Amino acid sequence: MSAGELIIRAAKARDLPGLLALYRELNPADPTMERAQAEERFGAILAQPGMTVFIGVAGETAGASVTLVVVPNLTRNGASYGLIENVVTAADYRQRGYGRALIQHATDAAWKAGCYKVMLLTGSKDPATLRFYENCGFVQDKTGYQIRRPAAGS
Repeated sequence: MSAGELIIRAAKARDLPGLLALYRELNPADPTMERAQAEERFGAILAQPGMTVFIGVAGETAGASVTLVVVPNLTRNGASYGLIENVVTAADYRQRGYGRALIQHATDAAWKAGCYKVMLLTGSKDPATLRFYENCGFVQDKTGYQIRRPAAGS
Protein backbone atom coordinates (compact mmCIF):
# COMPACT_ATOMS: atom_id res chain seq x y z
CA MET A 1 0.00 0.00 0.00
CA SER A 2 1.12 3.58 -0.58
CA ALA A 3 0.18 6.82 1.21
CA GLY A 4 1.63 9.58 -0.93
CA GLU A 5 5.34 8.89 -1.00
CA LEU A 6 5.03 6.29 1.80
CA ILE A 7 5.26 2.62 0.85
CA ILE A 8 3.74 0.30 3.47
CA ARG A 9 4.85 -3.31 3.64
CA ALA A 10 5.76 -6.07 6.08
CA ALA A 11 9.20 -5.45 7.54
CA LYS A 12 12.09 -7.68 6.49
CA ALA A 13 15.41 -8.46 8.20
CA ARG A 14 17.10 -5.66 6.24
CA ASP A 15 14.72 -3.14 7.90
CA LEU A 16 16.15 -3.69 11.38
CA PRO A 17 18.35 -0.55 11.51
CA GLY A 18 15.46 1.69 10.46
CA LEU A 19 13.11 0.07 12.96
CA LEU A 20 15.62 0.49 15.76
CA ALA A 21 15.92 4.19 14.89
CA LEU A 22 12.12 4.53 15.02
CA TYR A 23 11.93 2.69 18.33
CA ARG A 24 14.57 5.03 19.79
CA GLU A 25 12.11 7.86 19.07
CA LEU A 26 9.28 5.86 20.66
CA ASN A 27 11.24 5.00 23.82
CA PRO A 28 14.31 7.25 24.03
CA ALA A 29 15.16 6.13 27.58
CA ASP A 30 15.52 2.47 26.60
CA PRO A 31 19.08 1.15 26.62
CA THR A 32 20.62 0.47 23.21
CA MET A 33 20.40 -3.22 22.39
CA GLU A 34 23.50 -5.04 21.18
CA ARG A 35 23.30 -5.72 17.43
CA ALA A 36 23.43 -9.53 17.81
CA GLN A 37 20.63 -9.47 20.37
CA ALA A 38 18.52 -7.16 18.20
CA GLU A 39 19.01 -9.47 15.20
CA GLU A 40 18.04 -12.51 17.28
CA ARG A 41 14.92 -10.80 18.68
CA PHE A 42 13.85 -9.49 15.28
CA GLY A 43 14.39 -12.93 13.74
CA ALA A 44 12.05 -14.36 16.39
CA ILE A 45 9.48 -11.63 15.62
CA LEU A 46 9.64 -12.34 11.88
CA ALA A 47 9.22 -16.09 12.53
CA GLN A 48 6.28 -15.65 14.94
CA PRO A 49 3.02 -16.80 13.30
CA GLY A 50 0.37 -14.09 13.33
CA MET A 51 2.82 -11.28 14.13
CA THR A 52 3.65 -8.66 11.51
CA VAL A 53 5.71 -5.51 11.83
CA PHE A 54 4.48 -3.10 9.17
CA ILE A 55 6.91 -0.43 8.07
CA GLY A 56 6.19 2.73 6.15
CA VAL A 57 9.17 3.65 3.99
CA ALA A 58 9.56 7.17 2.61
CA GLY A 59 12.30 7.00 0.00
CA GLU A 60 15.02 5.02 1.79
CA THR A 61 13.92 6.02 5.31
CA ALA A 62 11.77 4.15 7.80
CA GLY A 63 9.16 6.85 8.40
CA ALA A 64 6.64 4.95 10.51
CA SER A 65 5.87 1.51 11.90
CA VAL A 66 3.18 -0.49 13.68
CA THR A 67 3.12 -4.07 14.93
CA LEU A 68 0.02 -6.26 14.56
CA VAL A 69 -0.42 -9.51 16.44
CA VAL A 70 -3.34 -11.75 15.41
CA VAL A 71 -4.31 -13.94 18.36
CA PRO A 72 -6.25 -17.20 17.86
CA ASN A 73 -9.32 -17.41 20.07
CA LEU A 74 -11.92 -19.87 21.35
CA THR A 75 -14.66 -17.31 22.05
CA ARG A 76 -16.60 -15.34 19.43
CA ASN A 77 -17.08 -18.52 17.43
CA GLY A 78 -13.31 -18.90 17.12
CA ALA A 79 -12.74 -15.44 15.62
CA SER A 80 -9.24 -14.12 16.29
CA TYR A 81 -8.53 -10.68 17.71
CA GLY A 82 -5.78 -8.25 16.87
CA LEU A 83 -3.40 -6.33 19.08
CA ILE A 84 -1.58 -3.25 17.83
CA GLU A 85 1.66 -2.23 19.51
CA ASN A 86 4.72 -0.04 18.91
CA VAL A 87 2.97 2.67 16.89
CA VAL A 88 5.59 5.25 15.92
CA THR A 89 6.18 7.87 13.26
CA ALA A 90 9.58 9.55 12.97
CA ALA A 91 9.50 13.18 14.08
CA ASP A 92 10.47 14.37 10.59
CA TYR A 93 7.47 12.57 9.08
CA ARG A 94 4.68 13.52 11.48
CA GLN A 95 1.54 15.39 10.40
CA ARG A 96 1.60 13.75 6.95
CA GLY A 97 -0.96 10.99 7.57
CA TYR A 98 1.68 8.25 7.79
CA GLY A 99 0.64 7.01 11.25
CA ARG A 100 -2.99 6.87 10.21
CA ALA A 101 -2.06 5.00 7.01
CA LEU A 102 -0.08 2.41 9.01
CA ILE A 103 -2.93 1.95 11.50
CA GLN A 104 -5.41 1.54 8.62
CA HIS A 105 -3.11 -0.97 6.92
CA ALA A 106 -2.79 -2.99 10.14
CA THR A 107 -6.54 -2.99 10.84
CA ASP A 108 -7.27 -4.00 7.24
CA ALA A 109 -4.83 -6.90 7.68
CA ALA A 110 -6.61 -7.87 10.91
CA TRP A 111 -10.00 -7.89 9.17
CA LYS A 112 -8.56 -10.02 6.35
CA ALA A 113 -7.26 -12.43 9.01
CA GLY A 114 -10.80 -12.79 10.39
CA CYS A 115 -10.34 -10.74 13.56
CA TYR A 116 -13.53 -9.56 15.19
CA LYS A 117 -11.78 -6.64 16.94
CA VAL A 118 -8.46 -4.83 17.14
CA MET A 119 -7.18 -3.43 20.42
CA LEU A 120 -4.38 -1.13 21.43
CA LEU A 121 -3.19 0.50 24.61
CA THR A 122 -1.45 3.82 24.90
CA GLY A 123 0.33 5.22 27.91
CA SER A 124 -0.02 8.71 26.48
CA LYS A 125 -2.26 11.24 28.19
CA ASP A 126 -1.64 13.79 25.41
CA PRO A 127 -5.04 14.82 24.03
CA ALA A 128 -3.57 14.96 20.50
CA THR A 129 -2.46 11.33 20.73
CA LEU A 130 -5.81 10.21 22.07
CA ARG A 131 -7.58 12.18 19.32
CA PHE A 132 -5.29 10.52 16.76
CA TYR A 133 -6.45 7.04 17.82
CA GLU A 134 -10.09 8.16 17.88
CA ASN A 135 -9.68 9.61 14.37
CA CYS A 136 -8.32 6.22 13.30
CA GLY A 137 -11.63 4.67 14.42
CA PHE A 138 -10.72 3.41 17.89
CA VAL A 139 -13.23 3.87 20.70
CA GLN A 140 -12.21 4.27 24.32
CA ASP A 141 -14.98 2.19 25.86
CA LYS A 142 -13.10 -0.39 27.94
CA THR A 143 -10.73 -0.21 30.86
CA GLY A 144 -7.19 -1.42 30.26
CA TYR A 145 -4.86 -2.84 32.89
CA GLN A 146 -1.28 -3.98 32.76
CA ILE A 147 1.26 -5.44 35.13
CA ARG A 148 4.98 -5.13 34.57
CA ARG A 149 7.70 -7.45 35.74
CA PRO A 150 9.45 -6.09 38.82
CA ALA A 151 12.97 -4.78 38.38
CA ALA A 152 15.73 -7.30 39.05
CA GLY A 153 16.55 -7.47 42.74
CA SER A 154 13.11 -6.25 43.84
